Amino acid sequence: MTALQGKIAFVAGGSKGIGFACAQRLAQHGANVFLAASNPERLEAATASIIESTGRRAWYHAADLRTLDGCESAVEALRSDCGRCDILVNSAGATRGGLFPDQPDEEMIDGFALKFHGAVRISRLLWPLLTASRGTVVNIVGGFARSPMADFMVGGAVNAALANFSKALAEQGLRDDVNVNWIHPGLTVTDRLEKIFADRSEQQGKSRDEVEAEQVSQEGIRRLGKPEDVAALVAFLCSGDARHIHGTGIAVDGGGAKGYQ
Repeated sequence: MTALQGKIAFVAGGSKGIGFACAQRLAQHGANVFLAASNPERLEAATASIIESTGRRAWYHAADLRTLDGCESAVEALRSDCGRCDILVNSAGATRGGLFPDQPDEEMIDGFALKFHGAVRISRLLWPLLTASRGTVVNIVGGFARSPMADFMVGGAVNAALANFSKALAEQGLRDDVNVNWIHPGLTVTDRLEKIFADRSEQQGKSRDEVEAEQVSQEGIRRLGKPEDVAALVAFLCSGDARHIHGTGIAVDGGGAKGYQ
């Protein structure tokens, strides 16, 4: 699979979960990948795994992408190591569930800091390189952007903001010939989902397995999603075959979303 042969992909949040799966799938399709996240040990392990399993080149940079300085240092490292950028995948950020009357102000602020502001800053910093390469942006957002829940207000608000930003960025992309789309994963087996299930288990006085079974039943889906389900779509959206798909949010949720938008 060489549809992305020679491309350089920057994956924010690429050390684990959906971000790592995306980086690995892009490398399998021929791209060289640059991973940015906060944990150097996980980044080193993720990079080594991609190099070993795909034979592609891979780099990493550890930084706090919640901050402008962190985003700037990661982009500068990409410029130094790679000199260009063809693909940007924003997959960094996990937000906390919780009962609204009990949630501290800091949880809403922190939720926006990484997933929203980090994606905005990295997109802006990389835009000149993406314009030069007629590149591609894929933002990993989330189904809560379209299905608000009382016990996940932080995630819903952050996701909705990121989806709105992505649509506006797609309009800019038409002007600069950069393709922009975003993905709404549903219930996907990641550390983040495990944390959501653990929070709900504590809030509702149920076991973790009971919370999962109830959620799968309520969603009416066959199974929980896997990071690889999202990664497969990301790789396609970054290929030439998907160039006419632009400014679109696509659900990867097994049919969990019941609305038609």
